[in-house]
Formats: sequence, structure tokens, C-alpha cells
Amino acid sequence: MRAGRQRSGARLVLTQDKGSAAVDFVLVGGMLALIFVSIMQLALVLHVRNTLIDAAGAGARYGSLADRSAADALARAEALIDGTLSPAYSRDVRVDEINRAGLRTLRVSVKAPFPALGLLGPAGLLEVEGHAPLPR
Repeated sequence: MRAGRQRSGARLVLTQDKGSAAVDFVLVGGMLALIFVSIMQLALVLHVRNTLIDAAGAGARYGSLADRSAADALARAEALIDGTLSPAYSRDVRVDEINRAGLRTLRVSVKAPFPALGLLGPAGLLEVEGHAPLPR
């Protein structure tokens, strides 16, 4: 096939450019779809991380109340994670009493899967903590 010029009325049409709009559309559309999916995945990772941080902090604050215990902190953190994300994210929740800057503090630690592909991903790569001072 020979590239050449054809006269079509008053317009000059290059025969080698025919069909290039469809290819351009596919290439640009594919790139835009990849960028969109990447942004959505980043938003999902941030949502999971922020949810886990909030659940750990809320569990620590709940467990540090005068009439509550570490078991109550664990149950609250697990309930918040299960209700928002998935029970797979609340499998490794720990509660410890530590000493921070001379204060007794309740620490709630959560290890969860890193959501690499949707909500699926390798386990134990995302670790967050929540702290709350205990009453004297």
C-alpha cells in the first residue's frame, strides 16, 4: 500500500493517516483508565489506614475509662474494624499497658493486610497503634 495524497473536493486527505484516531483513542483511553484505577487504589489504601488508626485510637480511649479494661479495648477495636472493613483486618489486634513519659498508657496495636489489589493483599504489612493514658 502506497502512502500518497488524494484530492477530495477542496480538501487534501493524506491516506496514511486514515484509522489513526481509533488507535489514539485506545492508547489514551488505556492510559487514562490506568491512572484512574491507580488513584482509586491509593484512596482505598488511605481509607483502610485511616480506619485502622481511628479504630485503634477509639479502642484505646474506650479501654482507658475508669470502669473498663484491656479486654474492652480489644473488643471495641475489633468491633469497629469488623463493622467498617472486614474481619480479615481484625485478626491481629493486641492490647498492652506501657509506660510513656512516666504515664501508664494503654496501647492498641493492629496488624492488617496491605490492600494491594482492592481489599486483597499481603498480610501483616500495615501496622498502626492507638494510645490513651490510663487513670491513676
